[in-house]
Amino acid sequence: MAVKPRRYHSPARTAAALETRSRIVAAARDLFVENGYPATTIAAIASRAEVAPDTVYATFGGKLAVLKATMDVVVGGDERDVKVLDRTGPQAMRAETDQRRQIAMFAAGLTQQLERIAPVDAILRGAAAVDPGAAELRTDLQQRQRRAAMQASVSWIAANGPLRKGLTEEDAAAVVWTLTSPEVHAMFRDSWGWNAARFESWLRNALLDGLLPPSAG
Repeated sequence: MAVKPRRYHSPARTAAALETRSRIVAAARDLFVENGYPATTIAAIASRAEVAPDTVYATFGGKLAVLKATMDVVVGGDERDVKVLDRTGPQAMRAETDQRRQIAMFAAGLTQQLERIAPVDAILRGAAAVDPGAAELRTDLQQRQRRAAMQASVSWIAANGPLRKGLTEEDAAAVVWTLTSPEVHAMFRDSWGWNAARFESWLRNALLDGLLPPSAG
């Protein structure tokens, strides 16, 4: 009778691997912001993270994969393997039954996310101009992932009452997708010098006016 090999599981080794991964992502994020994506090498990331280049390759597979992991952490806020919509903030907004309160929670959460994303998204835009893989990554983030998130968020709001007269959920999602884009955030924060609190207030009011009927006020 054949004896099945025992699977070896070491919590300490798993924790060490996760800690190494975190250091690599943090180092990559800083270097991408400091030097740009094209100028940042695996060797530089490894040096900043205090690991061997082979460790970076073994953990991620290449620079584009490191960039993707960096964006995942920035968008989600941490390295937990939890989808954005399944996290505490979005789920609390989903559970809220008052539409105005939902929108306020949504505006607060999106502002925090956009603040985290801003430095790295600028790098991703630059990378997309010279690297097809980076361009595909940004398209996926903006056209698929973010659009799906906005559609889900609108559906949660619509479940608690009517939207503005004549506004379909699809059109409402398009409005939200546009108002919460990194480009709009950058125009207000960088071009006009608004702080995060002012942007959040504007976003909340713009969404209330754009999505809900006047009687909701």
